[in-house]
Amino acid sequence: MNSNYKNIIENAYNKAKSLKDKGQLATYIPELANVDPSMFGVHMTKVDGSNFGIGNYLIKFSIQSIAKVLSLTMAYSILGEKLWKRIDVEPSGTKFDSLLLLETYNGIPRNPFVNSGAIVICDVLVSHLDNAKEEFLEFVRDLSGLPELTYSDKIADSEKAYGYRNSALCNFIKSFGNIKNEPAEVLDFYFDMCSLEMNCQQLSYTFTFLANGGRKLVDGKKIISKSKCKRINALMLTCGFYDESGEFAFKVGLPGKSGVGGGIVALYPNNYTIAVWSPLLNPKGNSYKGMKLLEDVTTYSELSIF
Repeated sequence: MNSNYKNIIENAYNKAKSLKDKGQLATYIPELANVDPSMFGVHMTKVDGSNFGIGNYLIKFSIQSIAKVLSLTMAYSILGEKLWKRIDVEPSGTKFDSLLLLETYNGIPRNPFVNSGAIVICDVLVSHLDNAKEEFLEFVRDLSGLPELTYSDKIADSEKAYGYRNSALCNFIKSFGNIKNEPAEVLDFYFDMCSLEMNCQQLSYTFTFLANGGRKLVDGKKIISKSKCKRINALMLTCGFYDESGEFAFKVGLPGKSGVGGGIVALYPNNYTIAVWSPLLNPKGNSYKGMKLLEDVTTYSELSIF
């Protein structure tokens, strides 16, 4: 890690850390309401293998919607371009759990990262895998190099108990014929998928394949083709931050994905991935300090994709 990056990350971290604790925890998932709001960590992994972290970057947190990028990767590698018949690739401009546009577009979600799109992705995996839960977990274990990684029953159960809106989304899409399996089975997998926990170091490492042309850093194993990798990165840039995706592209200028656990992962192709965690969310559901830190990192390094 050249010292320039280290300094930029340290300065951005210290600046964001000193900000007043604005934002709210994601209290609608009871388990997430118990998280220490003062937690703040960041970790960068470069494609040359060097890495650097500061703050609470070794403490695990619930990655939530960030897992949607990994399920998309798996579904896309199975179905190829046929996937886009069932999910669009447009920013939604509405809240991540909105039902509004599903009526307009006959049950086709706007993109794979809003809840409705991720639920359709889960349906695709349930249809094409013998055991979607197990095989998805194996896939993420391989990417992350974490053979012990497992779903968090506590978080999944907490979401299942309060997941009325996601149940409504799944049943509504089913009424248009765009969910092929039983909604209960699809939702069970969806809640488990969102319950994965990692720390910033593990998360930044897990996503390096998307900064490395679709290949794992450690052994060069191909996860997806270069062109599919490009498309996933494009979707992260345009749709990765709910209805604040334009703002993130404008201020940070990197493909990325946030989760309501307060995590954000972003990447600069052929260069690095960076994961940041601060659980207090802004009104759009994105980490308040995480957004500020990443804006500073790309502003001062003058390295974004633009």
